[in-house]
Amino acid sequence: MSGIVNLPRTQRGVALIIALLVVALATVLIAGLLDRGELNAARVRNQLREAQAQAYAQGLEAYAARVLVQAQASDPGYDANTSPWAVPLPPTPVAGGGIAATMHDRNGCFNLNNLLDDSNQVSIVWQQKFVRLLQVLKLDEGLADAVIHWMRSAPMPDDGFYLQQDVPYRAAKQGLVHVSELRLIKGVSAEVYARLVPEVCALPRGSAINVNTASVAVLMTLSDTLSEQAAKAIWQDGHANYTSLDAIKTLLRGGAIDCANAATNPCYDVHSRYFLARGEITLDSLPFTFFSLIERTQGGPNGGIRVIERSRGSDL
Repeated sequence: MSGIVNLPRTQRGVALIIALLVVALATVLIAGLLDRGELNAARVRNQLREAQAQAYAQGLEAYAARVLVQAQASDPGYDANTSPWAVPLPPTPVAGGGIAATMHDRNGCFNLNNLLDDSNQVSIVWQQKFVRLLQVLKLDEGLADAVIHWMRSAPMPDDGFYLQQDVPYRAAKQGLVHVSELRLIKGVSAEVYARLVPEVCALPRGSAINVNTASVAVLMTLSDTLSEQAAKAIWQDGHANYTSLDAIKTLLRGGAIDCANAATNPCYDVHSRYFLARGEITLDSLPFTFFSLIERTQGGPNGGIRVIERSRGSDL
């Protein structure tokens, strides 16, 4: 009799357990669907913000191009850190966030691609200047050869070093596309890179250094005998605005700038051709950073303005 009496209670207990399992399973499924829905919503939102940021970046790029054209139209005969293109666009509110922009002269840095000439031969004058820059920065002079070996399209002694790395790779055997390639070159540690990258860049071969926007370290490549004190006098705390190179020759020992074929292919100038526009965009607290390397020439289509490189993220 006791077994018959207990049977319904057992059945009720099993039914309760099954019901609880069904409710738990339904809860998990619903939570998963809600989670997936939120993830999809976030993904769609990020895609929309990405597209919006791209549109703002294109607008900032067009704005930078217009500023360069206007600056060229009212050209006082030189480019300096006081030129109209150097005035930053202050933080400006836009739909969904804000934008800001700055522009920097890239002719003020040492162009590593000048280390080789058009015939793939080492440019002795630029090699000597790069060695001088390394000396000023207190870095190993052997880095000059390492950079040249990385770019030169011929078998080089360093080639085996790259193939012996944990993740083997080959030297580029071409000019640098971006200065961040230095991270791959033999002898360039994180510390070396941090000290070197503010002074160098990767531009099309043949660019001259603008003495008005160059740093003290880069200005010291004007001559092997130029002291840091004299370079600082030329630099004028970053406010140099020389209208010609003749204005600085009196500060050089002997009054001469070290540069072979200076008449046809000058190493230095007071004009600039390459500019880096940086756009900072924030949408829904999401930061976006865009870079445009802009070439400005005299005349030509589009007012002599051409975008030759676009990138995003860190400038280092």
